[in-house]
Amino acid sequence: MLAFIGTLIVGLIVGLIARAIKPGNDSMGWILTIVLGIAGSLIAGYVGRAMGWYQPGQPAGWIASVIGAIVLLVLWGLFTKRRA
Repeated sequence: MLAFIGTLIVGLIVGLIARAIKPGNDSMGWILTIVLGIAGSLIAGYVGRAMGWYQPGQPAGWIASVIGAIVLLVLWGLFTKRRA
């Protein structure tokens, strides 16, 4: 349970970092950015550990979480552009 809470906190930070790194002007608010960052962090964290790429606490986990959050932000942007 404590690892899950830690992942949520990391996801919050990662979401903000991913939003700062990702180019373009998004019309989403900071709450949605944080939610997508948490989701990206969860997905990248569990996939990376399941594939044996890194262990919890390694810097590669942070990098994978940021990349996962950026991918989700890009996909969200593509999805919302199609709906509009």
